[in-house]
Amino acid sequence: QGSSILLSNNNKQTTMKLSFVGFLAISIPSAASAFSLTMGTGNSFGRVFRISTWGESHGGGVGVTLDGCPPRIPITREEIQIDLDRRRPGQSRITTPRNEADSVEILSGLNPENVSLGTPMGMLVRNKDQRSTDYLDNDMNVAYRPSHADATYDAKYGVRAIAGGGRSSARETIGRVAAGAVARKILKMYNGIEVLAYVSKVQDISCENVNDDTFTMEEVDANIVRCPDPASAEKMLERIDEIRKAGNSIGGVVTCVARNVPAGLGAPVFDKLEADLAKACMSIPAAKGFESGDGFEGTLLSGKDHNDEFYIDPETGATRTVTNRSGGIQGGISNGENIVIHVAFKPTSTIAQLQKTVTRDGTEVELRGKGRHDPCVLPRAIPMVEAMVALTLVDAIMCQKAQCELFPNEAPLEQQPNPMGTTAHRVGGPREAVGAGGGKVDLKIDEE
Repeated sequence: QGSSILLSNNNKQTTMKLSFVGFLAISIPSAASAFSLTMGTGNSFGRVFRISTWGESHGGGVGVTLDGCPPRIPITREEIQIDLDRRRPGQSRITTPRNEADSVEILSGLNPENVSLGTPMGMLVRNKDQRSTDYLDNDMNVAYRPSHADATYDAKYGVRAIAGGGRSSARETIGRVAAGAVARKILKMYNGIEVLAYVSKVQDISCENVNDDTFTMEEVDANIVRCPDPASAEKMLERIDEIRKAGNSIGGVVTCVARNVPAGLGAPVFDKLEADLAKACMSIPAAKGFESGDGFEGTLLSGKDHNDEFYIDPETGATRTVTNRSGGIQGGISNGENIVIHVAFKPTSTIAQLQKTVTRDGTEVELRGKGRHDPCVLPRAIPMVEAMVALTLVDAIMCQKAQCELFPNEAPLEQQPNPMGTTAHRVGGPREAVGAGGGKVDLKIDEE
């Protein structure tokens, strides 16, 4: 029933207890499903456009391997560095003072002319300003930070990277942002798609006067809070400063908008576009909530008030929606309107106030956090959310191309669905019936 396997490494022997059935499962692959080993569980994201991140906060560096990037994409180190500079620490008084240049090194995947080869892109950022003694020379060496990943990592692996939190640190997101910059370039080239995020709420202070159709990155980056509404940004900054000076932390909401996304992305049931976006954004450190479109506020409306009624664009002839409470996604598939999502971030776990906790051996103690940490993660979360949305959209586009657009739809134009969305155009313009008033259509619906 049980079997011992003797492993030898550098003259050291380790005996590992393994069930006989379990041993057979990994040593003798079946004809139906052969055993394969991929990069460690939970470190990869995407199906066709796929990333695997690696490295710890206080290790030699962090980075990403991006596989599935289309060939012939012009991309420079400087373009990638723009997004990394927006993510890096030490930008202002409301971010961690850790001083890192976060200078990216592209190790593979480009030719000397900075054009993608279609082979895996390896990107590395070396750690320069880690201070492990902030964690190792005090009680944080043995005590778990409340609401941090310290305890759960230890429970899962039986060992953890104490200094800097290892993989649970937001420093892991460097690889995502670097790969996201490549995705951003692909989206722009493909359909003029742009992905922009901003801080829409800090605690109970919401931003006002922001038009999701028109706000710009320059407006977002015009203040250190990264809220494109200057009046609201000032109120948010005052609240963050108040919390920061008290040795505490604060959370809020990031809103992200993807413009010019074509209709048809996403798949029914398990691979709905909003489900993929939810997983992407909820994988960001400190993310605790996700909404698509009106989200929870939509539950307060009736169907008549919540539904996005359709109309025909008089200029392009495309099918459009009067409102966008669906956030650009219906039935799990993009409808060509702006994709709008909201991501909630909790207050940073590590704070300078005294808290009750326990040590690794089960002793109750009190702990005051040390080290350098963001009093509010929201400003630096902006490029992280943009990156994960961009990565998800490129992957969805490539999946759509592979399944539904491998062969052109050669049906007569009148038998094809009317083009849909902000960037769609009907051949020959709108049908003649547009503006004639149309007629009422009664449908008999029999759904479960």
